Amino acid sequence: MSSDIFLKGPVIAPRRRRSQLNWLFTVLPAFPLMLLVLRLWYLSRQDLPTMLLLVQYINPLGMISALFISLSWAIPAVILTLRVLGGILLVSKPGDAGRSPIAVAALRMPDWVVLIAILIAGFTWQLRLLPTLQMLAVAVLGLTAVQRLRAGPWVMLWITLGVPILTGVLTWIFVWPGVVAAVRGGEYGTAILLGVPPLLGPLLTGPVPAGWARLVTHWPATAAAMALPVVVGVVFLRAPVLPSSAIEVGPEGGPVEKVIVGQLIAVDDTSTTMLQATGEVEFVPNGDVRSKTLCPEPVRPPESAVAVRGWPVEETVLEWIAPTRKVTEIDSRCLGRPDGPE
Repeated sequence: MSSDIFLKGPVIAPRRRRSQLNWLFTVLPAFPLMLLVLRLWYLSRQDLPTMLLLVQYINPLGMISALFISLSWAIPAVILTLRVLGGILLVSKPGDAGRSPIAVAALRMPDWVVLIAILIAGFTWQLRLLPTLQMLAVAVLGLTAVQRLRAGPWVMLWITLGVPILTGVLTWIFVWPGVVAAVRGGEYGTAILLGVPPLLGPLLTGPVPAGWARLVTHWPATAAAMALPVVVGVVFLRAPVLPSSAIEVGPEGGPVEKVIVGQLIAVDDTSTTMLQATGEVEFVPNGDVRSKTLCPEPVRPPESAVAVRGWPVEETVLEWIAPTRKVTEIDSRCLGRPDGPE
């Protein structure tokens, strides 16, 4: 019975398909390791001895933590996109269920994984992406009902159309002030992200014409698979993996000769190792270290001035409700100047 699903469409042997998936699953774990190596290569300004020094001193747990925090938004995006596109293909062209990797992945994906992905996305995605999350969530609900639920037509109509329309209207009511502010401010991309996804939810809960099923599912999945590594790499290359610090250097009992601003690599029994912004490594004898301080990361100005009911569109739920450390005064040492009179 399981071999019947391979009768239609291009002839691809099941063993070959499984072999391709095994290769994919083998390569995927190497991607985070490649990101970590590229981050060190980028941090060392492409200097191999400096990179080897960083490998010697940097804690792998710190690197993994930075990777997880920086890319926590990407995992729910992959899971939900895969579930929606695979679900559309399953309900539109069931004969392709055994030959399409996205259909197989959507069919075998546990519901609790999807639920956790929605919760993580709800806390880690920016406000301007939450309407997209609402669209994906109602699409998953409708497609799951079409695949599994055997109910009356009115119940199915409510799940596949009523719920998406109702949640879309509620989302529109909430984000409408932001849409208006974005249009007035000329931020049309933000206006589209806030206003368009709630309108598309009802269109993603049912089948599409069988002849178009692979086109509207596989091509978006292929485009996303090609773009995601690039986006993930660019985001992670900017993530800090070493603490930004400043140390005052000078002879004991004498004046401060200079202030070194950079990233602290390590402190051992004899010296303090600093990585400067130019990529140069400086070893400062511990006896010459007059003081040291931790410098805050520079805050980038917001790309958008739009807020929805007092909630900036670039902030996540965690950033909006969680306490943050506010830097009201920058230490003069972080600016390259001694602390106080010399």
